[in-house]
Amino acid sequence: MIGLISATAAGAAARDRLAAAWPGRTRVYEGPVRESVERAFAECEQLVCFLATGAVVRLIAPLLADKSADPGVVCVDEGQRYAVSLLGGHGGGANELAAEVADVLGCTPVVTTATDATDIPGLDTLGLPVEGAVAAVTRAVLDGEPVALRADAVWPLPPLPPNVGADVAADGAAVLRVTDRLVEPGTQEAVLRPASLVVGVGASKDAPVEEVLGLVEESLRDAGLSVLSVVELATVDAKAEEPGIVGAAERLGVPVVTYAADELSSVNVPNPSDAPLAAVGTPSVAEAAALVGGGELLVPKRKSSPEGRAAMATCAIVRRPPRGRLAVVGLGPGARDLVTPRATEELRRASVLVGLDQYVDQIRDLLRPGTRVIESGLGAEEERARTAVAEARAGHAVALIGSGDAGVYAMASPALAEASDDIDVVGVPGVTAALAAAAILGAPLGHDHVSISLSDLHTPWEIIERRVRAAAEADIIVTFYNPRSRGRDWQLPKALTILAEHREPGTPVGVVRNASRVDESSRVTTLAGLDPATVDMMTVVTVGNTATREIAGRMVTPRGYRWQS
Repeated sequence: MIGLISATAAGAAARDRLAAAWPGRTRVYEGPVRESVERAFAECEQLVCFLATGAVVRLIAPLLADKSADPGVVCVDEGQRYAVSLLGGHGGGANELAAEVADVLGCTPVVTTATDATDIPGLDTLGLPVEGAVAAVTRAVLDGEPVALRADAVWPLPPLPPNVGADVAADGAAVLRVTDRLVEPGTQEAVLRPASLVVGVGASKDAPVEEVLGLVEESLRDAGLSVLSVVELATVDAKAEEPGIVGAAERLGVPVVTYAADELSSVNVPNPSDAPLAAVGTPSVAEAAALVGGGELLVPKRKSSPEGRAAMATCAIVRRPPRGRLAVVGLGPGARDLVTPRATEELRRASVLVGLDQYVDQIRDLLRPGTRVIESGLGAEEERARTAVAEARAGHAVALIGSGDAGVYAMASPALAEASDDIDVVGVPGVTAALAAAAILGAPLGHDHVSISLSDLHTPWEIIERRVRAAAEADIIVTFYNPRSRGRDWQLPKALTILAEHREPGTPVGVVRNASRVDESSRVTTLAGLDPATVDMMTVVTVGNTATREIAGRMVTPRGYRWQS
Protein backbone atom coordinates (compact mmCIF):
# COMPACT_ATOMS: atom_id res chain seq x y z
CA MET A 1 0.00 0.00 0.00
CA ILE A 2 1.19 3.53 -0.82
CA GLY A 3 0.43 6.20 1.77
CA LEU A 4 -0.38 9.69 0.44
CA ILE A 5 0.18 12.74 2.68
CA SER A 6 -0.32 16.42 1.86
CA ALA A 7 -0.45 19.70 3.76
CA THR A 8 -1.79 22.27 1.26
CA ALA A 9 -4.64 22.60 -1.21
CA ALA A 10 -2.24 22.21 -4.17
CA GLY A 11 -0.71 19.15 -2.56
CA ALA A 12 -4.14 17.69 -1.89
CA ALA A 13 -5.14 18.18 -5.52
CA ALA A 14 -2.05 16.31 -6.73
CA ARG A 15 -2.60 13.68 -4.06
CA ASP A 16 -6.13 13.10 -5.27
CA ARG A 17 -4.95 12.76 -8.88
CA LEU A 18 -2.56 10.04 -7.81
CA ALA A 19 -5.23 8.29 -5.75
CA ALA A 20 -7.61 8.34 -8.72
CA ALA A 21 -4.94 6.95 -11.04
CA TRP A 22 -4.07 4.08 -8.69
CA PRO A 23 -7.30 2.80 -7.12
CA GLY A 24 -6.59 0.04 -4.64
CA ARG A 25 -2.88 0.90 -4.43
CA THR A 26 -3.08 4.02 -2.30
CA ARG A 27 -4.42 5.22 1.03
CA VAL A 28 -4.96 8.91 1.78
CA TYR A 29 -3.92 10.05 5.26
CA GLU A 30 -5.83 13.06 6.59
CA GLY A 31 -5.23 15.13 9.69
CA PRO A 32 -2.09 16.62 11.23
CA VAL A 33 0.90 16.00 8.98
CA ARG A 34 3.24 14.60 11.63
CA GLU A 35 0.67 12.06 12.80
CA SER A 36 -0.18 11.13 9.20
CA VAL A 37 3.47 10.50 8.34
CA GLU A 38 4.00 8.40 11.48
CA ARG A 39 0.93 6.27 10.75
CA ALA A 40 1.74 5.82 7.07
CA PHE A 41 5.38 4.98 7.85
CA ALA A 42 4.21 2.17 10.12
CA GLU A 43 1.39 0.88 7.92
CA CYS A 44 2.53 1.25 4.29
CA GLU A 45 5.24 -0.17 2.08
CA GLN A 46 5.75 3.20 0.39
CA LEU A 47 4.90 6.87 0.97
CA VAL A 48 4.37 9.81 -1.36
CA CYS A 49 4.59 13.09 0.56
CA PHE A 50 3.43 16.28 -1.12
CA LEU A 51 5.72 18.29 1.10
CA ALA A 52 9.15 19.93 1.06
CA THR A 53 12.01 17.43 1.30
CA GLY A 54 13.44 19.22 4.33
CA ALA A 55 10.16 18.84 6.18
CA VAL A 56 9.91 15.17 5.31
CA VAL A 57 13.50 14.54 6.41
CA ARG A 58 12.72 15.97 9.84
CA LEU A 59 9.46 14.04 10.09
CA ILE A 60 10.85 10.61 9.18
CA ALA A 61 14.26 10.88 10.87
CA PRO A 62 13.03 9.56 14.26
CA LEU A 63 11.20 6.72 12.49
CA LEU A 64 14.14 5.19 10.62
CA ALA A 65 15.01 1.63 11.64
CA ASP A 66 16.79 -0.36 8.91
CA LYS A 67 17.17 0.09 5.16
CA SER A 68 15.84 -3.41 4.59
CA ALA A 69 12.61 -2.64 6.49
CA ASP A 70 11.96 1.09 6.05
CA PRO A 71 9.37 2.06 3.43
CA GLY A 72 10.34 3.87 0.26
CA VAL A 73 9.57 7.59 0.44
CA VAL A 74 9.01 9.97 -2.48
CA CYS A 75 8.54 13.75 -2.16
CA VAL A 76 6.62 15.90 -4.64
CA ASP A 77 7.10 19.67 -4.52
CA GLU A 78 4.29 22.20 -4.31
CA GLY A 79 4.54 23.07 -7.99
CA GLN A 80 4.49 19.40 -9.01
CA ARG A 81 7.76 19.83 -10.90
CA TYR A 82 9.74 17.03 -9.32
CA ALA A 83 9.18 13.60 -7.75
CA VAL A 84 12.20 13.02 -5.52
CA SER A 85 13.24 9.57 -4.37
CA LEU A 86 14.16 10.41 -0.78
CA LEU A 87 14.42 7.11 1.10
CA GLY A 88 14.66 3.44 0.16
CA GLY A 89 15.58 3.95 -3.48
CA HIS A 90 16.28 0.26 -4.04
CA GLY A 91 15.04 -1.69 -1.04
CA GLY A 92 11.89 0.39 -0.66
CA GLY A 93 11.31 0.80 -4.39
CA ALA A 94 11.34 4.60 -4.17
CA ASN A 95 13.34 5.04 -7.39
CA GLU A 96 10.75 3.18 -9.43
CA LEU A 97 7.92 4.86 -7.54
CA ALA A 98 9.35 8.30 -8.33
CA ALA A 99 9.27 7.42 -12.03
CA GLU A 100 5.67 6.17 -11.74
CA VAL A 101 4.57 9.31 -9.89
CA ALA A 102 6.27 11.43 -12.53
CA ASP A 103 4.37 9.62 -15.28
CA VAL A 104 1.03 10.37 -13.63
CA LEU A 105 1.68 13.97 -12.60
CA GLY A 106 3.80 14.98 -15.59
CA CYS A 107 6.80 15.97 -13.48
CA THR A 108 10.49 15.01 -13.50
CA PRO A 109 11.73 12.08 -11.41
CA VAL A 110 14.82 12.82 -9.34
CA VAL A 111 16.98 9.83 -8.41
CA THR A 112 20.34 10.35 -6.70
CA THR A 113 21.25 6.73 -5.93
CA ALA A 114 24.83 6.35 -7.19
CA THR A 115 24.28 3.13 -9.11
CA ASP A 116 21.22 4.54 -10.88
CA ALA A 117 22.95 7.80 -11.66
CA THR A 118 25.85 5.93 -13.30
CA ASP A 119 23.60 3.33 -14.96
CA ILE A 120 25.27 0.48 -13.07
CA PRO A 121 22.96 -2.05 -11.39
CA GLY A 122 23.20 -1.99 -7.61
CA LEU A 123 24.06 -5.26 -5.90
CA ASP A 124 20.71 -5.07 -4.13
CA THR A 125 18.83 -4.81 -7.45
CA LEU A 126 20.11 -7.99 -9.10
CA GLY A 127 17.16 -10.07 -7.91
CA LEU A 128 19.24 -12.13 -5.47
CA PRO A 129 19.71 -11.83 -1.70
CA VAL A 130 23.04 -10.18 -0.92
CA GLU A 131 25.16 -10.30 2.24
CA GLY A 132 28.46 -8.94 3.47
CA ALA A 133 30.22 -5.68 2.68
CA VAL A 134 27.63 -4.53 0.16
CA ALA A 135 28.47 -0.82 0.48
CA ALA A 136 32.23 -1.38 0.19
CA VAL A 137 31.95 -3.60 -2.89
CA THR A 138 29.42 -1.26 -4.50
CA ARG A 139 31.79 1.64 -3.92
CA ALA A 140 34.61 -0.31 -5.59
CA VAL A 141 32.37 -1.08 -8.57
CA LEU A 142 31.37 2.59 -8.91
CA ASP A 143 34.95 3.84 -8.54
CA GLY A 144 36.14 1.55 -11.33
CA GLU A 145 38.41 -0.41 -9.01
CA PRO A 146 39.10 -4.08 -9.82
CA VAL A 147 36.40 -6.35 -8.37
CA ALA A 148 36.97 -10.10 -8.49
CA LEU A 149 33.87 -12.07 -9.49
CA ARG A 150 33.89 -15.55 -7.99
CA ALA A 151 30.87 -17.66 -8.96
CA ASP A 152 30.29 -21.38 -8.52
CA ALA A 153 28.43 -21.38 -11.84
CA VAL A 154 27.26 -18.95 -14.53
CA TRP A 155 24.02 -17.27 -13.49
CA PRO A 156 21.80 -15.05 -15.68
CA LEU A 157 22.83 -11.81 -14.00
CA PRO A 158 22.39 -8.36 -15.55
CA PRO A 159 25.52 -6.88 -17.12
CA LEU A 160 28.29 -5.90 -14.74
CA PRO A 161 30.80 -3.18 -15.67
CA PRO A 162 34.18 -4.17 -17.17
CA ASN A 163 36.04 -3.71 -13.88
CA VAL A 164 34.10 -6.65 -12.43
CA GLY A 165 35.26 -9.99 -13.75
CA ALA A 166 36.42 -13.54 -13.13
CA ASP A 167 39.87 -12.66 -14.45
CA VAL A 168 40.52 -10.13 -11.66
CA ALA A 169 42.92 -11.37 -8.99
CA ALA A 170 41.32 -11.47 -5.57
CA ASP A 171 44.47 -10.37 -3.72
CA GLY A 172 43.74 -6.95 -2.29
CA ALA A 173 40.69 -6.42 -4.47
CA ALA A 174 37.06 -6.30 -3.55
CA VAL A 175 35.32 -9.62 -4.15
CA LEU A 176 31.80 -10.39 -5.33
CA ARG A 177 30.86 -14.01 -4.77
CA VAL A 178 27.87 -15.85 -6.21
CA THR A 179 27.39 -19.03 -4.23
CA ASP A 180 24.89 -21.02 -2.18
CA ARG A 181 27.67 -22.22 0.13
CA LEU A 182 28.07 -20.80 3.61
CA VAL A 183 31.06 -18.47 3.54
CA GLU A 184 32.16 -15.79 5.94
CA PRO A 185 32.47 -12.59 3.88
CA GLY A 186 35.59 -10.53 4.36
CA THR A 187 35.65 -6.78 4.91
CA GLN A 188 35.80 -6.20 1.14
CA GLU A 189 33.51 -9.05 0.11
CA ALA A 190 29.83 -9.30 -0.79
CA VAL A 191 27.97 -12.55 -1.42
CA LEU A 192 25.03 -12.96 -3.80
CA ARG A 193 22.83 -15.95 -3.01
CA PRO A 194 21.47 -17.66 -6.14
CA ALA A 195 18.10 -19.41 -6.05
CA SER A 196 19.64 -22.87 -6.39
CA LEU A 197 18.42 -25.08 -3.54
CA VAL A 198 15.21 -27.09 -3.43
CA VAL A 199 14.29 -28.66 -0.12
CA GLY A 200 12.03 -31.67 -0.35
CA VAL A 201 9.91 -32.06 2.79
CA GLY A 202 7.75 -34.82 4.21
CA ALA A 203 5.71 -34.48 7.37
CA SER A 204 3.31 -36.46 9.48
CA LYS A 205 -0.11 -34.99 10.13
CA ASP A 206 0.08 -31.98 12.45
CA ALA A 207 3.87 -31.94 12.52
CA PRO A 208 4.87 -28.72 14.35
CA VAL A 209 6.20 -25.82 12.30
CA GLU A 210 9.22 -25.62 14.59
CA GLU A 211 10.10 -29.25 13.89
CA VAL A 212 9.86 -28.88 10.10
CA LEU A 213 11.67 -25.54 10.05
CA GLY A 214 14.30 -26.67 12.52
CA LEU A 215 15.08 -29.76 10.44
CA VAL A 216 15.41 -27.70 7.24
CA GLU A 217 17.67 -25.08 8.83
CA GLU A 218 19.80 -27.67 10.61
CA SER A 219 20.23 -29.74 7.45
CA LEU A 220 21.29 -26.67 5.46
CA ARG A 221 23.71 -25.57 8.16
CA ASP A 222 25.30 -29.00 8.52
CA ALA A 223 25.77 -29.20 4.74
CA GLY A 224 27.39 -25.77 4.63
CA LEU A 225 24.54 -24.26 2.59
CA SER A 226 22.83 -20.87 2.87
CA VAL A 227 19.16 -20.68 3.71
CA LEU A 228 18.96 -17.60 1.45
CA SER A 229 19.49 -19.83 -1.60
CA VAL A 230 16.42 -21.95 -0.90
CA VAL A 231 13.96 -21.37 -3.72
CA GLU A 232 11.08 -23.60 -2.61
CA LEU A 233 9.87 -26.36 -0.31
CA ALA A 234 8.65 -29.33 -2.36
CA THR A 235 6.32 -32.07 -1.22
CA VAL A 236 3.51 -34.39 -2.29
CA ASP A 237 0.04 -33.05 -3.20
CA ALA A 238 -1.48 -34.69 -0.15
CA LYS A 239 0.62 -32.40 2.06
CA ALA A 240 -0.12 -29.17 0.22
CA GLU A 241 -1.97 -27.72 3.21
CA GLU A 242 -0.04 -29.40 6.00
CA PRO A 243 0.32 -26.59 8.58
CA GLY A 244 3.88 -27.49 9.55
CA ILE A 245 5.12 -27.37 5.94
CA VAL A 246 3.12 -24.28 5.01
CA GLY A 247 4.27 -22.46 8.14
CA ALA A 248 7.91 -23.36 7.56
CA ALA A 249 7.71 -22.07 3.99
CA GLU A 250 6.17 -18.81 5.20
CA ARG A 251 8.96 -18.36 7.74
CA LEU A 252 11.55 -18.99 5.02
CA GLY A 253 9.77 -16.71 2.57
CA VAL A 254 9.48 -19.36 -0.16
CA PRO A 255 6.55 -21.11 -1.86
CA VAL A 256 5.38 -24.67 -1.32
CA VAL A 257 5.45 -26.65 -4.59
CA THR A 258 3.60 -29.96 -4.71
CA TYR A 259 3.59 -32.97 -7.02
CA ALA A 260 1.24 -35.87 -7.57
CA ALA A 261 2.16 -39.14 -5.84
CA ASP A 262 2.33 -40.90 -9.22
CA GLU A 263 4.90 -38.39 -10.46
CA LEU A 264 7.02 -38.77 -7.35
CA SER A 265 6.83 -42.56 -7.60
CA SER A 266 8.60 -42.41 -10.97
CA VAL A 267 11.65 -40.60 -9.54
CA ASN A 268 14.63 -42.79 -8.70
CA VAL A 269 15.77 -42.13 -5.12
CA PRO A 270 18.46 -43.68 -2.93
CA ASN A 271 16.24 -44.15 0.13
CA PRO A 272 12.71 -45.37 -0.72
CA SER A 273 10.46 -46.40 2.15
CA ASP A 274 7.27 -48.36 2.71
CA ALA A 275 5.90 -45.82 5.21
CA PRO A 276 5.18 -42.96 2.74
CA LEU A 277 4.02 -45.50 0.16
CA ALA A 278 1.31 -46.63 2.55
CA ALA A 279 0.47 -43.12 3.72
CA VAL A 280 0.45 -41.03 0.54
CA GLY A 281 1.07 -43.46 -2.33
CA THR A 282 4.76 -42.91 -3.12
CA PRO A 283 7.86 -44.62 -1.70
CA SER A 284 9.58 -41.25 -1.34
CA VAL A 285 8.39 -37.75 -0.58
CA ALA A 286 11.37 -35.65 0.52
CA GLU A 287 13.97 -37.00 -1.91
CA ALA A 288 11.60 -37.46 -4.84
CA ALA A 289 10.03 -34.00 -4.46
CA ALA A 290 13.46 -32.39 -4.33
CA LEU A 291 14.73 -34.36 -7.34
CA VAL A 292 11.68 -34.20 -9.60
CA GLY A 293 13.04 -31.15 -11.39
CA GLY A 294 16.53 -32.60 -11.71
CA GLY A 295 19.73 -31.59 -9.99
CA GLU A 296 22.34 -32.91 -7.56
CA LEU A 297 21.24 -34.53 -4.31
CA LEU A 298 23.39 -32.78 -1.69
CA VAL A 299 21.58 -34.01 1.41
CA PRO A 300 19.82 -37.40 1.25
CA LYS A 301 16.66 -37.98 3.27
CA ARG A 302 17.12 -36.88 6.84
CA LYS A 303 14.71 -37.19 9.76
CA SER A 304 14.00 -34.75 12.54
CA SER A 305 15.09 -35.80 16.02
CA PRO A 306 12.70 -34.48 18.67
CA GLU A 307 13.24 -35.54 22.25
CA GLY A 308 10.91 -38.15 23.69
CA ARG A 309 8.93 -39.05 20.55
CA ALA A 310 9.18 -40.28 16.99
CA ALA A 311 10.25 -38.01 14.14
CA MET A 312 7.44 -36.23 12.31
CA ALA A 313 9.43 -34.58 9.52
CA THR A 314 11.92 -35.52 6.82
CA CYS A 315 13.83 -33.42 4.32
CA ALA A 316 16.31 -33.72 1.45
CA ILE A 317 18.22 -30.99 -0.36
CA VAL A 318 18.96 -30.75 -4.07
CA ARG A 319 21.03 -28.17 -5.95
CA ARG A 320 19.47 -27.35 -9.29
CA PRO A 321 21.78 -26.15 -12.06
CA PRO A 322 21.44 -22.55 -13.26
CA ARG A 323 18.98 -21.91 -16.06
CA GLY A 324 19.96 -19.34 -18.63
CA ARG A 325 17.42 -16.83 -19.84
CA LEU A 326 16.59 -15.92 -23.43
CA ALA A 327 14.44 -12.85 -24.08
CA VAL A 328 13.25 -12.56 -27.69
CA VAL A 329 12.63 -8.84 -28.05
CA GLY A 330 10.68 -6.98 -30.71
CA LEU A 331 11.99 -3.45 -31.22
CA GLY A 332 9.02 -2.12 -33.16
CA PRO A 333 9.08 -0.49 -36.60
CA GLY A 334 11.98 1.88 -35.95
CA ALA A 335 10.88 4.91 -33.93
CA ARG A 336 12.37 5.05 -30.43
CA ASP A 337 9.04 5.97 -28.85
CA LEU A 338 7.54 2.76 -30.27
CA VAL A 339 10.06 0.59 -28.42
CA THR A 340 7.96 -0.69 -25.51
CA PRO A 341 9.01 -0.15 -21.87
CA ARG A 342 9.15 -3.92 -21.46
CA ALA A 343 11.54 -4.20 -24.40
CA THR A 344 13.77 -1.52 -22.89
CA GLU A 345 13.72 -3.33 -19.56
CA GLU A 346 14.80 -6.60 -21.17
CA LEU A 347 17.57 -4.91 -23.14
CA ARG A 348 18.97 -3.46 -19.93
CA ARG A 349 18.62 -6.76 -18.09
CA ALA A 350 20.59 -8.78 -20.65
CA SER A 351 24.31 -9.37 -20.20
CA VAL A 352 24.51 -10.63 -23.80
CA LEU A 353 22.79 -9.00 -26.77
CA VAL A 354 22.49 -10.80 -30.12
CA GLY A 355 21.15 -9.07 -33.20
CA LEU A 356 21.41 -7.76 -36.73
CA ASP A 357 24.03 -5.00 -36.80
CA GLN A 358 21.65 -2.29 -38.01
CA TYR A 359 19.13 -3.13 -35.26
CA VAL A 360 21.87 -3.12 -32.63
CA ASP A 361 22.82 0.40 -33.73
CA GLN A 362 19.23 1.54 -33.10
CA ILE A 363 19.30 0.63 -29.41
CA ARG A 364 22.99 0.58 -28.49
CA ASP A 365 22.55 3.61 -26.24
CA LEU A 366 19.97 1.72 -24.15
CA LEU A 367 22.43 -0.99 -23.15
CA ARG A 368 24.08 -0.97 -19.77
CA PRO A 369 27.88 -0.81 -19.42
CA GLY A 370 29.38 -4.29 -19.64
CA THR A 371 26.80 -5.72 -22.05
CA ARG A 372 28.49 -8.10 -24.49
CA VAL A 373 27.19 -7.47 -28.01
CA ILE A 374 27.23 -10.16 -30.70
CA GLU A 375 26.14 -8.65 -34.01
CA SER A 376 26.12 -9.90 -37.58
CA GLY A 377 24.84 -8.85 -40.99
CA LEU A 378 21.94 -9.75 -43.23
CA GLY A 379 21.62 -13.43 -44.06
CA ALA A 380 23.03 -14.67 -40.73
CA GLU A 381 19.67 -15.33 -39.06
CA GLU A 382 20.40 -18.99 -38.36
CA GLU A 383 23.75 -18.12 -36.83
CA ARG A 384 22.19 -15.48 -34.59
CA ALA A 385 19.46 -17.85 -33.42
CA ARG A 386 21.95 -20.60 -32.57
CA THR A 387 24.32 -18.17 -30.88
CA ALA A 388 21.58 -16.70 -28.69
CA VAL A 389 20.39 -20.14 -27.57
CA ALA A 390 23.97 -21.31 -26.93
CA GLU A 391 24.69 -18.25 -24.77
CA ALA A 392 21.52 -18.87 -22.77
CA ARG A 393 22.45 -22.52 -22.33
CA ALA A 394 25.78 -21.33 -20.94
CA GLY A 395 23.80 -19.61 -18.18
CA HIS A 396 23.71 -16.02 -19.40
CA ALA A 397 20.85 -13.54 -19.61
CA VAL A 398 20.46 -13.06 -23.37
CA ALA A 399 18.39 -10.69 -25.47
CA LEU A 400 17.83 -11.63 -29.12
CA ILE A 401 16.43 -8.65 -30.98
CA GLY A 402 14.37 -8.25 -34.12
CA SER A 403 12.42 -5.45 -35.72
CA GLY A 404 8.67 -5.13 -35.35
CA ASP A 405 7.46 -8.10 -33.33
CA ALA A 406 10.18 -10.72 -33.00
CA GLY A 407 7.60 -13.45 -33.63
CA VAL A 408 6.44 -12.03 -36.98
CA TYR A 409 8.82 -12.80 -39.88
CA ALA A 410 11.65 -12.42 -37.38
CA MET A 411 13.94 -14.19 -34.92
CA ALA A 412 11.59 -15.89 -32.47
CA SER A 413 10.77 -18.79 -34.76
CA PRO A 414 14.34 -19.91 -35.59
CA ALA A 415 15.48 -19.34 -32.00
CA LEU A 416 12.69 -21.34 -30.39
CA ALA A 417 13.20 -24.11 -32.92
CA GLU A 418 16.75 -24.38 -31.52
CA ALA A 419 15.81 -24.02 -27.85
CA SER A 420 14.70 -26.78 -25.50
CA ASP A 421 13.33 -26.83 -21.97
CA ASP A 422 16.76 -26.33 -20.39
CA ILE A 423 16.50 -22.53 -20.61
CA ASP A 424 13.87 -19.97 -19.69
CA VAL A 425 12.38 -18.11 -22.65
CA VAL A 426 10.57 -14.76 -22.49
CA GLY A 427 8.80 -13.21 -25.46
CA VAL A 428 8.52 -9.42 -25.62
CA PRO A 429 5.93 -8.26 -28.17
CA GLY A 430 6.62 -5.32 -30.43
CA VAL A 431 4.67 -3.03 -32.75
CA THR A 432 4.72 -4.63 -36.20
CA ALA A 433 5.28 -2.81 -39.48
CA ALA A 434 1.72 -3.73 -40.48
CA LEU A 435 0.27 -2.07 -37.38
CA ALA A 436 2.51 0.99 -37.68
CA ALA A 437 1.53 1.38 -41.34
CA ALA A 438 -2.15 0.92 -40.52
CA ALA A 439 -2.02 3.67 -37.92
CA ILE A 440 -0.49 6.00 -40.51
CA LEU A 441 -3.05 5.10 -43.18
CA GLY A 442 -6.11 5.45 -40.91
CA ALA A 443 -8.08 2.33 -40.00
CA PRO A 444 -7.57 -0.17 -42.83
CA LEU A 445 -7.48 -3.21 -40.53
CA GLY A 446 -10.92 -2.64 -39.02
CA HIS A 447 -12.05 -6.12 -40.00
CA ASP A 448 -10.45 -9.52 -40.67
CA HIS A 449 -6.97 -9.16 -42.09
CA VAL A 450 -3.90 -11.19 -42.95
CA SER A 451 -0.19 -10.53 -43.49
CA ILE A 452 1.57 -12.29 -46.37
CA SER A 453 5.24 -12.10 -47.25
CA LEU A 454 5.89 -12.06 -50.99
CA SER A 455 9.48 -13.18 -50.57
CA ASP A 456 9.99 -16.64 -52.06
CA LEU A 457 13.46 -17.08 -50.52
CA HIS A 458 12.04 -19.36 -47.82
CA THR A 459 8.59 -20.22 -49.21
CA PRO A 460 7.88 -21.53 -52.73
CA TRP A 461 5.87 -19.11 -54.85
CA GLU A 462 3.19 -21.73 -55.43
CA ILE A 463 2.35 -21.68 -51.73
CA ILE A 464 2.44 -17.88 -51.54
CA GLU A 465 0.13 -17.63 -54.54
CA ARG A 466 -2.32 -20.08 -52.99
CA ARG A 467 -2.46 -17.97 -49.83
CA VAL A 468 -2.99 -14.74 -51.78
CA ARG A 469 -5.78 -16.36 -53.77
CA ALA A 470 -7.45 -17.66 -50.58
CA ALA A 471 -7.36 -14.17 -49.03
CA ALA A 472 -8.75 -12.66 -52.23
CA GLU A 473 -11.63 -15.11 -52.41
CA ALA A 474 -12.42 -14.66 -48.71
CA ASP A 475 -12.48 -10.83 -49.03
CA ILE A 476 -9.82 -10.43 -46.34
CA ILE A 477 -7.71 -7.27 -46.03
CA VAL A 478 -4.13 -8.10 -47.03
CA THR A 479 -0.88 -6.53 -45.85
CA PHE A 480 2.09 -7.47 -48.02
CA TYR A 481 5.52 -7.70 -46.44
CA ASN A 482 8.70 -7.87 -48.59
CA PRO A 483 6.65 -6.80 -51.63
CA ARG A 484 9.42 -6.09 -54.14
CA SER A 485 13.20 -6.08 -54.49
CA ARG A 486 15.62 -5.49 -57.35
CA GLY A 487 15.92 -9.17 -58.11
CA ARG A 488 12.31 -10.03 -57.34
CA ASP A 489 10.03 -7.62 -59.16
CA TRP A 490 7.21 -9.73 -60.56
CA GLN A 491 5.57 -11.14 -57.42
CA LEU A 492 3.72 -7.97 -56.36
CA PRO A 493 2.12 -7.39 -59.80
CA LYS A 494 1.05 -11.04 -59.80
CA ALA A 495 -0.47 -10.76 -56.32
CA LEU A 496 -2.32 -7.57 -57.26
CA THR A 497 -3.70 -9.28 -60.37
CA ILE A 498 -5.08 -12.12 -58.22
CA LEU A 499 -6.73 -9.63 -55.85
CA ALA A 500 -8.17 -7.71 -58.80
CA GLU A 501 -10.11 -10.80 -59.82
CA HIS A 502 -12.24 -10.37 -56.69
CA ARG A 503 -12.09 -6.61 -55.93
CA GLU A 504 -12.98 -3.46 -57.78
CA PRO A 505 -10.26 -1.37 -59.44
CA GLY A 506 -11.06 1.46 -57.04
CA THR A 507 -10.36 -0.63 -53.92
CA PRO A 508 -8.19 1.54 -51.63
CA VAL A 509 -4.54 0.52 -51.27
CA GLY A 510 -2.18 2.02 -48.71
CA VAL A 511 1.54 2.28 -49.34
CA VAL A 512 3.84 3.13 -46.42
CA ARG A 513 7.62 3.26 -46.62
CA ASN A 514 9.83 3.29 -43.50
CA ALA A 515 6.86 3.48 -41.16
CA SER A 516 7.61 5.59 -38.05
CA ARG A 517 11.14 6.50 -39.18
CA VAL A 518 12.47 9.94 -40.03
CA ASP A 519 12.13 9.37 -43.78
CA GLU A 520 8.63 7.92 -43.51
CA SER A 521 6.35 8.38 -46.51
CA SER A 522 2.82 7.21 -47.20
CA ARG A 523 0.04 7.51 -49.72
CA VAL A 524 -3.39 6.07 -50.42
CA THR A 525 -4.02 4.91 -53.97
CA THR A 526 -6.19 2.22 -55.59
CA LEU A 527 -5.79 -1.33 -56.73
CA ALA A 528 -5.72 -0.16 -60.35
CA GLY A 529 -3.60 2.91 -59.62
CA LEU A 530 -0.73 1.33 -57.69
CA ASP A 531 2.54 1.31 -59.63
CA PRO A 532 4.61 -1.64 -58.32
CA ALA A 533 7.80 0.10 -59.46
CA THR A 534 7.35 2.64 -56.63
CA VAL A 535 7.50 -0.12 -53.98
CA ASP A 536 10.60 -1.64 -52.39
CA MET A 537 11.61 -3.86 -49.45
CA MET A 538 11.18 -1.01 -46.98
CA THR A 539 7.52 -0.68 -47.99
CA VAL A 540 4.37 -2.21 -46.58
CA VAL A 541 1.39 -2.47 -48.95
CA THR A 542 -2.11 -2.82 -47.48
CA VAL A 543 -4.98 -3.74 -49.81
CA GLY A 544 -8.47 -3.16 -48.46
CA ASN A 545 -11.45 -5.47 -48.79
CA THR A 546 -14.65 -4.77 -50.71
CA ALA A 547 -15.96 -2.62 -47.85
CA THR A 548 -12.85 -0.45 -47.42
CA ARG A 549 -13.30 3.21 -48.31
CA GLU A 550 -11.11 6.29 -48.59
CA ILE A 551 -12.52 8.96 -46.30
CA ALA A 552 -10.78 12.33 -46.00
CA GLY A 553 -7.61 10.84 -47.41
CA ARG A 554 -7.61 7.92 -44.98
CA MET A 555 -8.28 4.22 -45.47
CA VAL A 556 -11.21 3.04 -43.40
CA THR A 557 -12.57 -0.51 -43.22
CA PRO A 558 -15.92 -0.66 -41.38
CA ARG A 559 -16.12 -3.08 -38.48
CA GLY A 560 -19.74 -3.86 -39.31
CA TYR A 561 -21.41 -2.40 -36.22
CA ARG A 562 -25.18 -2.33 -36.56
CA TRP A 563 -25.35 1.30 -35.49
CA GLN A 564 -23.12 2.21 -38.44
CA SER A 565 -25.50 0.66 -40.96
